[in-house]
Amino acid sequence: MNIAVVILNWNGKALLEQFLPAVVSYSQGATIYVADNASSDDSVAFIKANYPEVKIIQNKENGGYAKGYNDALQHVEEAIYCLLNSDIEVTPNWLTPIVDTFKSESETAIIQPKILDYKAKTKFEYAGAAGGFIDKYGYPYCRGRIFDTIEEDTNQYQNASIFWASGACFFIRKSTFRALQGFDETFFAHMEEIDLCWRAFNLNYNTKYIGDSTVYHVGGATLNASNPKKTYLNFRNSLFTITKNASGNLPSLIFIRLILDGVAAAKFLFNLKFKHIFAILKAHLSFYRHLNSLLKARKQSPQKASYFTNKSVVWSYFVDKKRKFSQL
Repeated sequence: MNIAVVILNWNGKALLEQFLPAVVSYSQGATIYVADNASSDDSVAFIKANYPEVKIIQNKENGGYAKGYNDALQHVEEAIYCLLNSDIEVTPNWLTPIVDTFKSESETAIIQPKILDYKAKTKFEYAGAAGGFIDKYGYPYCRGRIFDTIEEDTNQYQNASIFWASGACFFIRKSTFRALQGFDETFFAHMEEIDLCWRAFNLNYNTKYIGDSTVYHVGGATLNASNPKKTYLNFRNSLFTITKNASGNLPSLIFIRLILDGVAAAKFLFNLKFKHIFAILKAHLSFYRHLNSLLKARKQSPQKASYFTNKSVVWSYFVDKKRKFSQL
């Protein structure tokens, strides 16, 4: 089973210098690609000079994560895609458990490995940890990470089906990616992998966590948590995702989410983070502008019940003070 490791790059020469050597060393049997999103630095020249075995795909523009991968993967024909962030450190034999699972489980279409923190290697990393889930109001969270609380990894989370896999290190069958018509490019970046996994779930594809494979993620190398643009994308894209994919009473769900977003804005006000308040307002305005197209997309695809946990992770975390996945 052939596999393509595809690293999306935008002005990331320093990250390629740091992390590409391990990818090349530890990815025996895979074809490695760097998909460059119209970088203005000398990333491409660096790869050509130092890693001639790495194939380069040069996108015409910086379309973010979603469009960047959609454009690049049109040129990749391996059976399995690994979408790998440029700030990921891979480990020896990291691909073997993933490929073995795809070979033995034909119903598994998407896989995520264990994602630990590059800066604190005994802890899970924010963007994915041990696999993602969705609460009753559409809030994403992970085994090993709920909001800003990160757990130590003690091998407490075994291989299992999950709801969504992190885009930081995201494996998907080519056939599935193309059947789903790739990522929704209106997302630009952040949560597009959750939308893709949700659409996959609604079509009965299975997503799985394989903890026998481990990678380390720096996180925030492109856009850190203090950046209001990240707040804007996360709040907007969360609304996009539930509007397109959630079953049940959508107006009620959206109404509750807007109220909870208002509570989040009040928290930013208390902390004097005014730019983040405006980011939430901007996110809501963008949501209203896109509402017709989101509802059209909703009509064109099925919605499937039984994906939410039956509790609010917001209530469990902030009111009941439950900080670990095992406590929910």
